[in-house]
Amino acid sequence: MPENAPEPLGPDSLTWKYFGDWRGLLIALWAGSMQNMHPGLGAGVEQHSRFFQERWQRLFRSLYPIGGVVYDGPLAHRTARQVRGYHDRIKGVDAKGRRYHALDPDTFYWAHSTFFVSTILIADHFMGGIGEEEKRRLFDEHVQWWRMYGMTMRPVPESWEDFQRYWKHMCADVLEDNKATRDVLNLHGIAKPPFLPWLPGPLWKPAGAVIARSFVWLTVGLYDPEVRELLGFRWTARDARRHHRVGRLINAVFTLVPRDRRYHPRARAGWRRARGQLPPDAPSAETPRRNLPPLAERGKPEHYSPDMP
Repeated sequence: MPENAPEPLGPDSLTWKYFGDWRGLLIALWAGSMQNMHPGLGAGVEQHSRFFQERWQRLFRSLYPIGGVVYDGPLAHRTARQVRGYHDRIKGVDAKGRRYHALDPDTFYWAHSTFFVSTILIADHFMGGIGEEEKRRLFDEHVQWWRMYGMTMRPVPESWEDFQRYWKHMCADVLEDNKATRDVLNLHGIAKPPFLPWLPGPLWKPAGAVIARSFVWLTVGLYDPEVRELLGFRWTARDARRHHRVGRLINAVFTLVPRDRRYHPRARAGWRRARGQLPPDAPSAETPRRNLPPLAERGKPEHYSPDMP
């Protein structure tokens, strides 16, 4: 770890416990839509991103560097700087004439704050629930996590209480219903995931339609009331009860999964290094070839595209 580099999170943190769990995929649609509702971030996605041309691949390869900022130990600061570098060229003017840059501290912190809140949602809805003290601890850890990027601390709230006020302000007064958000939530006709090559296309079409509706419904249940109102979604007490039951069922199913297999490969490697099952300097787990960007996009500075054998 370079001299004066910030201290990375470790296996004693709650963030390690929750963030890299595969149940985090259930939060992916929530995180993507919440991020895109930020005016600057949504404009950047609309004008620069290829996400909608390779939705599954982009999602699954992004998990590696994003997770690495948490789980890469002494290499986490380097990973964070790489993630920050992917955003250097994402800038422009939106449809309303507002200038934006992905590395504007307020914009970049908003994306980071959704990752922090996602740890709370994963734990609360799909891992049995957490208390207020754990949320405070996760807040402190998210500050440590933010320091890895080498960004200014100016946008970071001073306390958990201040963060809750910040979050409500963003949901009620800043977020916008925009094209990038609607595109994220539109799963109609979504392509078959690359990890299901054995599934015949005719079978994926009806299965994909059911999965799409279910994921949107699951996501709506995670939104703050202000966001549901902004996007025009209706949510009833019956929906809330069903959502709670589904979360309990998911948690029960995951208790049957071996502990290591509950975690994404980048997180799993972090746990194995922490237990001494891998050497401290073992190479980071990288995305499989199937998730790489199209050939024409590889090597561009805004893409995570590791060299694969």
